[in-house]
Amino acid sequence: MDASAWDQRYTDSDLLWSAEPNRFVATELADLTPGRAVDLAAGEGRNAIWLAGRGWRATAVDFSPIAIDKGRRLAEAAGVDVEWVVADLLDHVPEPAGFELVLVAYLQLPPEQLGAVLDRAARAVAPGGVLLVVGHDATNLSDGVGGPQSPDLLYTPEAIAARLAGLRVDRAERVRRPVPGADREAIDTLVRAHRPAP
Repeated sequence: MDASAWDQRYTDSDLLWSAEPNRFVATELADLTPGRAVDLAAGEGRNAIWLAGRGWRATAVDFSPIAIDKGRRLAEAAGVDVEWVVADLLDHVPEPAGFELVLVAYLQLPPEQLGAVLDRAARAVAPGGVLLVVGHDATNLSDGVGGPQSPDLLYTPEAIAARLAGLRVDRAERVRRPVPGADREAIDTLVRAHRPAP
């Protein structure tokens, strides 16, 4: 789906995603010491806004100017500062070793494209910093609910962990997420890694 299609999705709804941070973002990152953070594929910025509210110097990157504009307004309403960047992650290069936290949440791309984004995301992690990747898992097709229906766009913990060169993987597993009104839970891949400090 290209930027114009996402712009339309964001235009058609007041808030496409919840204003609250993703549940796994909140639980995995709540205890980290704030520093510089970048949220890649930030959408309307709910995770970046949450991070900024916890003292992080947060940057939100997304290719939808409509989503970024909504995020700006939400951040202003919340009284927090976030740097907003309209950019396609297939071209965007975050500052190497520039962030104590790099977040990639629900960026569902074909393997080669996702791999390129993850390579740059891993390189953006500063020594001692953390990378968190969360996305729709391949087992959703048979055992879960939601997310893309193409296997090529879905994650596995093993595939994501294998792309994080230079980082030490701390956690790579499937996690379950309740979905309101659904008969069963969604299944997500969650991978957390860090770059060892020198």
